[in-house]
Amino acid sequence: MNSNLLVVDLAEASAVDRPVIGGKAAVLADLSAAGFSVPPGVVVTTAALDDPQLDVRLAAVAEGLGGDRFAVRSSGAAEDLPDASYAGLYETYLNVPADGLGEAVRRCFAAAASERVTAYHRRQGGATAAMAVLVQVMVDPAAAGVAFTAHPVTGDRDQAVVTAVAGLGDPLVSGETTGEEWSVTASRTVMTRSAPNGGRVLADVQADTVAELARRIADRYDGHPQDVEWAIDRAGGLWLLQARPMTAVPEPVSWTAPGPGLWMRNFRLGEWLPEAVTPLFASWLLPVLEGGYLDGMYDSVGVRVPFRYALVNGWYYNATPIPSPRLLAGVLWQGRRRAVKILFNALIRVSYDPAAAYRAALSELERTWREQQLPGYRRLVEWAEAEVGTAPPRRLAELVDALGREAGIYLWYLAIVGGSAWKMEARLTRFTRQHLVDVLPDSEGGSQVLLRGLPGAQPVAGAHAVQSLDWYYPVAGELATGQPLRATDRHGQLAEQRMVAEQRCRAALADHPQRLADFDRLLEVNQRFAVIREEQAREFTLAWPVLRACAGRLGRHLVNLGVIEQSDDIHFCTRDEMNNAVAGDPGHLSAKVPERRARWQRQRRLAAPLTLGRPMRVIGDVIERAVQAARSTTEIAEGAIVGHPASAGRATGKVGIVHGPEDFDAFADGDVLVAKATAPAWTPLFARAAAVVTDGGTLAAHASLVAREYGIPAVVGTGDATQRLRPGQLVTVDGTAGTITLHIQPVMPAGGRSVPGE
Repeated sequence: MNSNLLVVDLAEASAVDRPVIGGKAAVLADLSAAGFSVPPGVVVTTAALDDPQLDVRLAAVAEGLGGDRFAVRSSGAAEDLPDASYAGLYETYLNVPADGLGEAVRRCFAAAASERVTAYHRRQGGATAAMAVLVQVMVDPAAAGVAFTAHPVTGDRDQAVVTAVAGLGDPLVSGETTGEEWSVTASRTVMTRSAPNGGRVLADVQADTVAELARRIADRYDGHPQDVEWAIDRAGGLWLLQARPMTAVPEPVSWTAPGPGLWMRNFRLGEWLPEAVTPLFASWLLPVLEGGYLDGMYDSVGVRVPFRYALVNGWYYNATPIPSPRLLAGVLWQGRRRAVKILFNALIRVSYDPAAAYRAALSELERTWREQQLPGYRRLVEWAEAEVGTAPPRRLAELVDALGREAGIYLWYLAIVGGSAWKMEARLTRFTRQHLVDVLPDSEGGSQVLLRGLPGAQPVAGAHAVQSLDWYYPVAGELATGQPLRATDRHGQLAEQRMVAEQRCRAALADHPQRLADFDRLLEVNQRFAVIREEQAREFTLAWPVLRACAGRLGRHLVNLGVIEQSDDIHFCTRDEMNNAVAGDPGHLSAKVPERRARWQRQRRLAAPLTLGRPMRVIGDVIERAVQAARSTTEIAEGAIVGHPASAGRATGKVGIVHGPEDFDAFADGDVLVAKATAPAWTPLFARAAAVVTDGGTLAAHASLVAREYGIPAVVGTGDATQRLRPGQLVTVDGTAGTITLHIQPVMPAGGRSVPGE
């Protein structure tokens, strides 16, 4: 059509060339012609600027559209393209009266020449593009927001994300507020984040309707993911305000099990790796740790039975060995009677007769760890500390290998000895529920009361305490959180409660001498191993300050060689690349590091499933069985977040989401600590938390153990609590049932006025 057109009715504009009416108007015109509910309006072209009667013409247009308030928005010819959205660069004027349309239109045209728009043009490699201005009748909405037809972080094309605020959508689009968030798939609609004021903006059916609108738009444009702005008016009508292709959508990730059986994110090393790992850890320290673990196993039982492990989208998963006649024959032949004796007692007997398992095998393993392995580990760390400051690159690599191997051996003892504690505790729980349910009701902590406040089990965050085993992260000694550990009083109170509970239990069993003797044996071994477990976990990461020092010096060496730009870039190299660079072959690492760092940042934000695959019939899901045995009830309230019941009790408080040490100081006394996972470096927070909730973790995780010792409720293994909860939201944590109940106000009418966004 003729480029001299001045004002074009939006309902008829689909036939006009895009350069004349601009990208935003062209898309809305096309969708309006296709039957989508688009607010009525007109497009003012560049040619209209030369019309001396523009104000009069626009006043007549306003009268024809029938509204009393209007939204005036730029519509650039290069706007809303798949590779360039121009989002937020042009101007938008809202609630413009009819007699102000001329001024608003001219200001929109003038904004096209602004420095921010011109700079964006240059970055996109083009000259300034033509534009028009879109004038539409304002919608008077109860709610407005944005919908993405693909998850903007994971790239999942089967998951729509809907965000909403009450009234005006502009604060959400501009980033002033986060709004309520929904995840919508073909089988599930769930609110993943509540509104800042705690009230409900959308009902489930409304979120579904918005997601369906967005998907219909994507279907019209060959399935390309869309970024859609929408509004729901006071009468319940849904309006389309803008649609544009999503830019920079990551390729969708697949969470496929890397092999047969059940792969767990929270098992063995996974407990200590709360996020996606860096390339240097994945290619160097991780395999060294796994190798050391098998060396420790061989020293103890005379056989190596490799646990399978793999990285899926950068996240660590591992699985039990696949049972087979060949594997069984290898254990019997290589380990002789010793392997059978130790594995039977540590894996099977410990669950039904812990005291006998301790006498038969676990006592010897504990003694070996305490008298040989731990002192040897400490000596190795001391020697490395004395050498690391002056060691050349090759020697630094040797130190990493030696320290990593010894830490892996230590991990074996932590798994086989300290890991027995949760199996023993399960047996104690069964006993108290059967014989002492009136003395130790689950609602008051159950059997866990008997394991709190023990001498030697008080959590301590030493300088070597880690956030993650990935050596990219600083250890506790490098952090200055400004928050002292305040646990002494609470520890004493818990010890007093424990002793009173012990007396009450013995009094209740006084008329049953054999049962009392069984209780005393069971209690003694449980309390012993609760302390051992804490001791072992506390010292596991002794080597990490030195390991980080080794990596830091190697990084500085590569900086001096001109291979990388900053020392921590080494964490985004592989071990082979590091070795080659030290030997004189840089291998273009400076170009690879930024892309790898960006990929790692994307992977860190993924919601990694707790498990992949399915358990084999012979083994089943051991962790799930333990969780169900620990849970006090099978009745779960509608809408509750469900996880593993890790530390008994109930507490209500405001959510405090903690991503890392940078959030420690902002965490308030009495808040509910919500995190992907916790690690020893986070221990000071437990003295101030009302309860703990984590995405990952099991009954034997750091959060579980420390929460019990502090006497606060904990629910772990929720999968996505950090995404479904928001800071300041009031929740009740039931660590006995394994649930988190959200205190959400019912859906209510929303005030304010919203508009088509930019």
